[in-house]
Amino acid sequence: MSERFDIIIVGAGMVGASVAAALGEQWRAAIVETEAQAGYHTTGRSAAIWVRNYGPPDVRVLTGLSADFYHNPPADIGTDHLAVGRAILYLAPEDQVENLEGLIGQGLGVEEIPMARAKALCPAIRDGYAVRAGLETDGFDMDVAALHHYYLRRAKAAGGQLMLRNRADRIERRDGLWHVRTAGGHEVAAPIMVNAAGAWGDEVAEMAGLRPIGLVPCRRTAAIIDPAPWAVEHWPMVQSAGHEWYVRAEARTRLMVTPCDETPMPPHDVQPDDLDVAIGIDRMQRALDIEVRRVEHAWAGLRTFTPDRSLAFGFDRDAEGFFWCVGQGGYGIQTAPAASALVAAMIKGEDPGEAGAVVAAIDPMRFR
Repeated sequence: MSERFDIIIVGAGMVGASVAAALGEQWRAAIVETEAQAGYHTTGRSAAIWVRNYGPPDVRVLTGLSADFYHNPPADIGTDHLAVGRAILYLAPEDQVENLEGLIGQGLGVEEIPMARAKALCPAIRDGYAVRAGLETDGFDMDVAALHHYYLRRAKAAGGQLMLRNRADRIERRDGLWHVRTAGGHEVAAPIMVNAAGAWGDEVAEMAGLRPIGLVPCRRTAAIIDPAPWAVEHWPMVQSAGHEWYVRAEARTRLMVTPCDETPMPPHDVQPDDLDVAIGIDRMQRALDIEVRRVEHAWAGLRTFTPDRSLAFGFDRDAEGFFWCVGQGGYGIQTAPAASALVAAMIKGEDPGEAGAVVAAIDPMRFR
């Protein structure tokens, strides 16, 4: 016999957890998760910085609408540091001036600054690397774990059930309900199912008898280094205007380095590639006078994109009650508050407010 719920959500990362929480107390959710830990893949490996000028137009709308939640979180969020300010410094070598001008031209808070000021903000910048610089001052570090746990707590308080170690093994619709049977032998049923499976989103759809929409999981690599003798705690996030590398402070005295790689690959428990780590360090060292003696830690995560790199939120027209919530790329954390509210409104048939401006652009059926 199937245990009955109001909604089934496949995937317990930030997306699945936030949607379950946003649906509210009237919607009891079963959150079906393969791993032993919620958020094991993309959520747990996020770089955790909010950047307004990042992603396609639909993402930027939801990023902007999420800012107030981060700055004025609920009293029971579980941290005093959900958002900690960190500016973003863009460096433009001669061949990336057009990229910088594009960022400034959007009118979303990136302003050109003199190279002398850029050097004051990040004294390690090598002379001659950049010809121009820009600064975005409203960025901030995010406490991803605190936010994720807050959403999971809210879902549980509403009567939801987090089903860890329960990979979806069979998905079918019968008698007006979606039935999901797990490899552990459990079965849950609900009239609506949300596909929040990230890199596995197309696989979940195919399991449900639906055509995929062409999701592309891409590996992103990062490494931690010791930048001594530089004191980096208060540096801005520093990156090339063409987004081919960036660094940001980590644990006050360390730097996270990434080559901003996007290597397409099948969904799996992705691991870092030594060559990508080396490329990231090399690109950084062309710009910053930092000696790297060793890599202290390296990891990789999957960022999953739709074919046009915009989000895919909406009901599938070929199957009643099947809702896509995928394609967040590297933007899932910074958009979570607004994106989950939008998805909840779409599922319940309510007015999504300002976020409604992006609904047409993110319809997953544009790929059919």
